[in-house]
Amino acid sequence: MLKKLQISLFAGVMALAGGIGVASAENIKIGFNVPLTGFAAADGQSALHGAELAVQQVNAKGGINGNMLELVVYDDQASPKEAAPLAIKMITQDEVVAGVSGSYSGSTRAAATIFAENSVPYISAYAIHPDITRAGDYVFRTSFMGEVQGRAGAKLIGEMLGKKRVTMITLNNDFGISLANGFKEKASDFGIEIVSEYEYSIKDREFGAIVSKIKSDNPDAIYASGYFFTAGPLVSQLRAAGLNQPVVGQEGYDGQKFIEIAGAASEGVMITTSLDRDSTDPVTKAFIDGFSGKAGYPADMVGASAHTAILVLADAMSRAGSTDHASLRNAIASTNLKASTGQISFNDLGEVKKDVQVQVVRDGNWHHHSVISDAVLLAPPAK
Repeated sequence: MLKKLQISLFAGVMALAGGIGVASAENIKIGFNVPLTGFAAADGQSALHGAELAVQQVNAKGGINGNMLELVVYDDQASPKEAAPLAIKMITQDEVVAGVSGSYSGSTRAAATIFAENSVPYISAYAIHPDITRAGDYVFRTSFMGEVQGRAGAKLIGEMLGKKRVTMITLNNDFGISLANGFKEKASDFGIEIVSEYEYSIKDREFGAIVSKIKSDNPDAIYASGYFFTAGPLVSQLRAAGLNQPVVGQEGYDGQKFIEIAGAASEGVMITTSLDRDSTDPVTKAFIDGFSGKAGYPADMVGASAHTAILVLADAMSRAGSTDHASLRNAIASTNLKASTGQISFNDLGEVKKDVQVQVVRDGNWHHHSVISDAVLLAPPAK
């Protein structure tokens, strides 16, 4: 009730003020909520590096019609309780023309609701919950929904790898459940029998009980959701127990941190994600080189997704010729842009349409494995 009251009061102030525009003639402010402290800080730092790199690249080319982009950055700690008031502050005090989430699903959903209610464009860089874009017409996503990645995982395991008996290990949160739902939806289409499914908490780091059960299951492959800080210990313990079946994960693994934590056990692990480290595309190569030079470590999906979201906004501003919220929203909706994470366009719900990259760990680094380009399989919902 308190949150709704705050939003209503701020909305009234905005109506009296006649709306919000650019804060100055020189700078175009973009709000950026990102976890810089707490459990998701490593991903948050990568997201910030990617966003800052995009701003630097746009400004180096003269900005938008001579006006420079400026990031307004707030640490949301990947917490909805932090993200909601920060979204209000960005809109009412900082007067941002648009917002980008470099954060996880919970905080992104909280901020998306506020941006949508105030008709200010907002882009989720990589949060996957299906309800994010359903917050309203002003909300978009430049990475895959969890269900879409789950479907891609089913095709990878059942058709491309030819593995049929699969055990699922599911992180019990929005991220893991969305991925599991997509995998289950399409598993039978690719001849997959789900032998068993085991859930775990985001706080878990010891997986002995699950590992013992999987040894008894003896599946052909393992589909395991998680973030780098859960997937690293999980994969290490699977391999230590002699389970050498293919392990397929998702973009939550995507980064050097997973490889550092899992060590030699990471070799051969595959993920569905958005960034191809071995791409020969000039746009992707420029991002990879620029990111590693700025961050001091290899590029990852989180950084690439934040970079993409900022470039989508910059491209839309340039085409709209305005930072008026409605004009900018319509320009984002009509995006057709090549970015480091692929060719970006949106459907009517604001969901991205693009190919899925499959990466594999070889010799201590992520490398190209394959691309899934099935437009029907990867089609996000449109309502």
